[in-house]
Amino acid sequence: MPHFERDGVKLYYEDHGEGPAVLLTHGFGATAEMWAGQVEAFRDRYRIVAWDMRGHGRTDYPEDQGLYSEDHTVADIAALLDHCGIERAVVGGLSLGGYAALGFHIEYPERTRALIICDTGPGFRKDESRQAWNERTIRRAEKYEIEGLSTQRASAEVDASSHRSAEGLVRAACGMLTQRDSAVIDSLPGIEVPSIVIVGANDTNFLVSSDYMAAKIPGAVKVVIPDAGHGANIDQPEAFNQAMGSFLDGLPN
Repeated sequence: MPHFERDGVKLYYEDHGEGPAVLLTHGFGATAEMWAGQVEAFRDRYRIVAWDMRGHGRTDYPEDQGLYSEDHTVADIAALLDHCGIERAVVGGLSLGGYAALGFHIEYPERTRALIICDTGPGFRKDESRQAWNERTIRRAEKYEIEGLSTQRASAEVDASSHRSAEGLVRAACGMLTQRDSAVIDSLPGIEVPSIVIVGANDTNFLVSSDYMAAKIPGAVKVVIPDAGHGANIDQPEAFNQAMGSFLDGLPN
């Protein structure tokens, strides 16, 4: 299985196909496996790169809590592109992965050809809302500490068997799923690259945030996938791939 190393942490990745590069990041509790349907659909004309974030799947689970953060995730994406020899890519993700894609664009706008933002939100401008999110996230981490992987909520995109233990998810929740400021939501009006916001019609937790992002990102395309939940690409792969393919095929060279 291919890995690359950044500052002593080995990260698992997959590199499929040839053509313009598309890098996809999974959501919390998932792995690169959740993108298998997109790899199969697009590898004939695009280079699809997917990976496992820290504390997930086949990537390392560092014991140091300080090695889990939004900054580390963004730096890992940049290092993965470097490792693959990719200067500029379409950067996308689902849920936490979509938030990471937006964070990557803040730091590396010149390396972001376009954005694919799926079933996610841009964070919070109000401190009290962010604090409430973080408190829920810490409670989720504490449940993992007590119950292990058995607490993993069954869903289309998440498979508890993909992880070696719950320890990595505990640290990832505390360091990567928690949010520190309003930088991502504040960045939306300044996004100048083509962007698509995709959300499942039944993903009630992210419908409002998807509307907000589509309204704030200049020129953004919004697609609602019928009969799909939080894992829209897995619940309705044909409709998702049609939306993603139409967006990719329409990008300027």
